[in-house]
This record gives sequence, C-alpha cells and structure tokens, in this order.
Amino acid sequence: MSIDADTIRHLSEVSVSVELQTEDMTLNIGPQHPSTHGVLRLVARVDGERAFDVQPVIGYMHRGYEKLAEVRTYPQITTIVNRIDWVAGYANEIPFITAAEKIMELEVPPRAQYIRLILTEMARICSHLVFMASYPLELGAASPLFFALRERERVLDLLEGVTGGRFHPNFNRIGGVKPAYGSGSMTRKWVQDLPAGFYRDTRAAMDRVLEVCDELDNLVAGNEIILARTKGVGVIPVDVAASYGLSGPNLRASGVPFDLRKMEHYLPYDELDWNVVTGTNGDCYDRWWCRLQEIRESAKMIQQAIDQVPEGPIQAKVPKVIKVPKGETYVRAENPKGEMGYYLVTDGGNGPYRVKIRSASFSNLSILPWALEGALIPDIIAIMGSLDFVLGDVDR
Repeated sequence: MSIDADTIRHLSEVSVSVELQTEDMTLNIGPQHPSTHGVLRLVARVDGERAFDVQPVIGYMHRGYEKLAEVRTYPQITTIVNRIDWVAGYANEIPFITAAEKIMELEVPPRAQYIRLILTEMARICSHLVFMASYPLELGAASPLFFALRERERVLDLLEGVTGGRFHPNFNRIGGVKPAYGSGSMTRKWVQDLPAGFYRDTRAAMDRVLEVCDELDNLVAGNEIILARTKGVGVIPVDVAASYGLSGPNLRASGVPFDLRKMEHYLPYDELDWNVVTGTNGDCYDRWWCRLQEIRESAKMIQQAIDQVPEGPIQAKVPKVIKVPKGETYVRAENPKGEMGYYLVTDGGNGPYRVKIRSASFSNLSILPWALEGALIPDIIAIMGSLDFVLGDVDR
C-alpha cells in the first residue's frame, strides 16, 4: 500500500503526547557535614524531578542539654545554653537567666538591662549576617558571603571586647552581667563594665552594618537568578505557619507581626523606637527580606541604646552561692531564629530540678514535610535554607 506525500506530511505534523511512567525513587540527602546547617538527613521520595514525601531525620547531634542542666549549678548552665544555637550564643542566655531571676524576684539594674539589650541585638545581627552569607551561596551567588562576613567580624570583635568570647560569651549572671572588679576589691562594686571606646566603635560598626545592608540588597535583590529561585517558591500561608508553631522571621515573613520583644518585657525594648518587620507572601524571598530589614532595625536599636545607657551598677545584690527558691516559671525571648523559651522548675537548691527548652529551630524545621511536598528537587535547597535553622537548636 502506497502513502502519498500529503499523508506523510500530515502524519509528521501530528503531535503525540506520551506520559512516561517511572517508578518512585527514595533519595537520601545527607547527613550533611556540620559546617553546613548541622547534621541533618532528609529521606525524600521523588517522582521524576519532584519530591512528594520528604521526612527530616534528626538526632545526630543530640547532646542532652536539658539533663545536663539538672546536674549543674546556675552559673555553670550559662555555658551550656550558649551552645544550643551556636550562631547566636549570647541571645540564648537571656531567657534562662531571666527565668531564674523571676523566681528569685530579683530586680536587675537598668544599666545591666541595657547592656544585655545591646549585646543581644549584636548577636541577632551576627546570626542574620551568617544567613545573608550562606543563603545566596546555596543558590549559587558567592559574592554576598564576603560582604556579610566582613561586617560580622566587626560586630564579633565588639562582642569579644566586652565578654571575652565570640561564639560563647558566658557573660550574663543572675542579677545582671559579669562584673569587672578592681584590684583588692572586697565590696563587689563595678569598676568598668564596657571597654574604653566601646560606644564610639559600636556606633561606627552599626553605620557600616547599615551600609552593608544596602550592598546586600543590591547584590541579592538585583540578581535575576536568585529572584527566580525565591519569589513564589516555598510559600507558607499564615494558618499553616501558625499550626506548625513557626516563630521569628519565618512567621513574620508570612505577615504575622508576632515579636516577643514587643510582647514580653524581659529587656527595655519598649524604651526604643523600632518596627516589627513583616512580609506579604510568605515565600523564600520574603524570609530573606525580613531578615535583612531586621538587621537594619537592630542596628538602629543599638545606636539608640548606647545613647540611653544609664549609669549605675551592673549587678544586683545576690549571695555568693546562688540558690533559687522553690518554684516554676516559663520565660520566652525573641532569639534571632524565633521563640526561645525555658520552663524552669526549682527545688531550692543551687541547680534546677527540671529544665525544658523550647527552641525555635525545632518547630521551624517541623514544617519541612509540608513545605517540600511537590517541590522541585532544586527548590528543596532553596526552601530548606530559607528557614535558617541550626541543628544544635533542633537536637539540643
């Protein structure tokens, strides 16, 4: 049977749609090296280029902080909580110390409160700058890393000058902050709590932080590839974010103005002029953008605070051997990654009877199975990185 030329031409123009049937594949992502976000493993079931079931596997770094706290004195525990979210060690100390002070009904001197606030916001800036360095790098942009880490070093130098530590300051004390005694002092009077030139150097560093925010804005928000990989990707609606217990910038990026610095009076934030930053879409881009704006707000807060630091002591009168009366309380604070809370139960001894830690990254990470459902494989990295978690904060 012969086929004429018109029939052949017609057949060649026919569009045939064939849907390939493939078997599901289980893909192990990780465990990752600790130099990334920590030791995390994802077990992903993928079909072609999309993941439809992603389960995070945690516990590789579990160190039992809650049980360690039960066999140590209160001053010793400050060293432990530094290491929960190691990127913002100083901020971890505040809610635990505040919980003990609440049970003891201690009134912390105003000067100590302001010093705590300044150093906490420095820790927030350092934490967010690590995100500003690592997140674009995960998406293929290396330049922001150098800009962000350069300014982070300046801020860490200031933290080290006050506390003696960069990652783990161990600076807070029940009743205030670590006092500096004069030679031969027997009266526990403060001599000098901040290094000479601290205010001048801090103001200059905050000016540079504000400048680098503009530079990062141009480098990242002006990058078409990063915009394509973040805008409209990993959208988390308000109701879903709330149901999973998200907090911090991840919740605020979805449009919820929930910030414990406004709600809980654990530090004098109400005496400063600043804004709670919220997003509109709840996507990866908004989570990046919220953290960038929070760096700006923190820098402005620090500049205001150094003009308002009152004179006076930095330590309330507390016994040499600290024993917290019998009681229990829960104190939460706005860690750079979200709500950090400590449920403290005391029995009158020199160490707690029970400590329960509510860490931000644990709840923030729990949304991964929902957020990665149906995501393209490259988007797994974009969505996961935008949550800015630390595994020490998860496994604690």
